[in-house]
Amino acid sequence: MAPQIDVEQIKRAAQNATPLTFKTFTLPHETEEYLEEVLIALLAELGNVEIKDQLAYCLRELAVNAKKANTKRAYFHEKNLDLNNPADYALGMKTFKEHTLENIQHYLQMQKEQGLYIKVVFQARERNFAISVRNNVEMTKTEQIRIFDRIARSRAFSSMEEAFSTVLDTSEGAGLGIVILILMLKKIGLDEDAFHIEVENGETVATLAIPFSEVRIQKMDLLTQQIIREVESLPQFPDNIIYLQKLISDPNSELTDIARQISTDPALTADLLKLVNSAQFMLPKRVDNIVEAVKLVGMKGLRNLLYTHGTQKILGTKYDEMRSMWQHAYRTAFYAYNLAKSFRKRKDILDDVYVGGILHDLGQIIIASLRPELLERIKKFCKEKEIPTKLLESFSMGLNHAEVGALVAKKWNFPEQLVAAIRFHHSPLEAPEDYRDVVFSVYLANCIADLERERIVHDQLDSRVLMDFGINEDSQLDRIQGRLAAAFEQQSSRF
Repeated sequence: MAPQIDVEQIKRAAQNATPLTFKTFTLPHETEEYLEEVLIALLAELGNVEIKDQLAYCLRELAVNAKKANTKRAYFHEKNLDLNNPADYALGMKTFKEHTLENIQHYLQMQKEQGLYIKVVFQARERNFAISVRNNVEMTKTEQIRIFDRIARSRAFSSMEEAFSTVLDTSEGAGLGIVILILMLKKIGLDEDAFHIEVENGETVATLAIPFSEVRIQKMDLLTQQIIREVESLPQFPDNIIYLQKLISDPNSELTDIARQISTDPALTADLLKLVNSAQFMLPKRVDNIVEAVKLVGMKGLRNLLYTHGTQKILGTKYDEMRSMWQHAYRTAFYAYNLAKSFRKRKDILDDVYVGGILHDLGQIIIASLRPELLERIKKFCKEKEIPTKLLESFSMGLNHAEVGALVAKKWNFPEQLVAAIRFHHSPLEAPEDYRDVVFSVYLANCIADLERERIVHDQLDSRVLMDFGINEDSQLDRIQGRLAAAFEQQSSRF
């Protein structure tokens, strides 16, 4: 878990224009988290927190590139290769990525033993802010050419969508990441002049110089407008669903009336019976009577079932992507329900957690229908960089899929706890306090499902959420995942 930031130290640094310096030899994930928290706290103190996501990406890109540069030195040293010799460089780079990923701890230890460090410096001075990332090796001429080539390439792109649509060599740190960094700066009204990299006294120094007076957050682009129009074009729920919602809300309604109305919709009837006979209810024998099923599910459970069924009804006919999403959705829902049941001990949130798990990726369907290739490229890039997709979605499209999903949920009048589960399933700590048990359960369930699909790695999970569930080690999380997966497969085999 990342150490706690020193808020008073950050305040003094902001007030007195003194630099904040942090040094690391291996840049573990906890240090990355810590540096990002320091950056955000400092920007908040300076009154410019609205550019935190853009600068957090830039900081991470520069720090990870510095770490890779150090790893490269350790690797070439071990292989007795000369970085400055073109033939040796080409030979070493053929195997560098594969070999170091397979044995990264070995090479990180070598970096530490050789005294190869990464130093991050934050400094605010009047209305200017600078982030410097230093590592105590000099970049080679080849590396310098690659970096400046990427900067030059970034001039050709007016948007991140264009950049992701262009095939670039990402075999080294200074690949597409640097292009995205420059485009991030453009998103806040700056240009490539805000980024500078040079060799200074035996160090490679990458600097971002941010004049706050020139910062301008880019307004909504055409793709964002297209996404919003797509959401607005979605129809309301079918009449049968709306009528059932009214029946459920009417205290004078009889169970038989509700059951009779459900029976007019074969697909809804099937969904209800599937739900009531699932492991969620642990019934000794199968239930096939609709009135009995309604009684067991309850009004809240039935209302949530209607949200799921109505969503499938509309989006399933409109978007092909819906079908491929459901397997992940139901797995996430099952995991979320069982996590909440085991760790939260709150029966009142179980229905919301389950439905939140099913519908958490609602917005991804909309985005995938409009720009499927872009979404896939973003996923691939983020997997490579081990960063959340929501960040690059936001900067490429103006909205990330969680935000789009929340827009849809609000359009269909979902309750606030479900809107929160959808909106914050990638940023759980931003969720309102009242809904955090629901959001945290959906977040962790989705992460576990994504770990299984190798979409993310352990380090990408928010350590604060893990601590909230009492999970302190990767092995503990792996055991939980194993139990959940086995239980899900067992349940699936029943249907």
